[in-house]
Amino acid sequence: MNRKTPPKARFIPHEEIPSPLPILCEPLALLELATLRLSPVYYGMGVPAGDGTAVVIVPGFLGMDLSLFELHAWLTRVGYHPYFSGIGFAADCPNQLAQQLAETIDLAYAETGHRVHLVGHSLGGIFARSAAVRMPNRIASVTTLGSPFRGLVAHGLVLSLGNLVRRRIRRQYRNPPEGCATSRCSCAFGRSLGRTWPRSVAQTAIYTRDDGIVDWRYCLTGDPNVDVEVCGTHLGLIFNSNTYLHIAERLAARSGKRASKP
Repeated sequence: MNRKTPPKARFIPHEEIPSPLPILCEPLALLELATLRLSPVYYGMGVPAGDGTAVVIVPGFLGMDLSLFELHAWLTRVGYHPYFSGIGFAADCPNQLAQQLAETIDLAYAETGHRVHLVGHSLGGIFARSAAVRMPNRIASVTTLGSPFRGLVAHGLVLSLGNLVRRRIRRQYRNPPEGCATSRCSCAFGRSLGRTWPRSVAQTAIYTRDDGIVDWRYCLTGDPNVDVEVCGTHLGLIFNSNTYLHIAERLAARSGKRASKP
């Protein structure tokens, strides 16, 4: 593929583009899950200790909160206060799911007394970034795991599944806005994707070049201080021990900057 890395900028809405990605490698995510428990990182060895702040974890497209059970349990072990996103099954109106995520963020903020960290996988990372620009006073950092926040270039099967979900959403809701369930939707979620990133919110973009679901080039900010590469699959990023280590290191680096309620 000769596509160039997109320019360093905000999310650029465009037609979804199919790409011949190595999706057949994605079942190797099961190997990442199996080897996770063999890693010292899984048991908190060599991992910076957490400071008890809230971390809200957000699943990807067609994922459920429970799919992040390993990440949730690990965050607890290393000293954080994790929350599932509250969106349940990520296959509903994006604006509705974003509102449910906002309620969880408000709850975590109220219960811990400090700004919240967000970790989102794939589409969940886009929800996390949307929340950051809509409520920056509640959020300390966002970490995305294989999230194509620069534009959706994905395997054709993924785009086909997305179209099926959109048709169901449009039948479910009366008079949906133009571009409903796409980056061009006129709802609050759709509009948030083009807004400027808040300087008060730190960000990390974790990606893999072996991603078989989305084009990894669209999961980067273009800033080497933000972008972090790991070896693995797209689906396996939520079970990847190197991903866990990077999450812990980034969260710990920000613990001294933890902001209290204004």
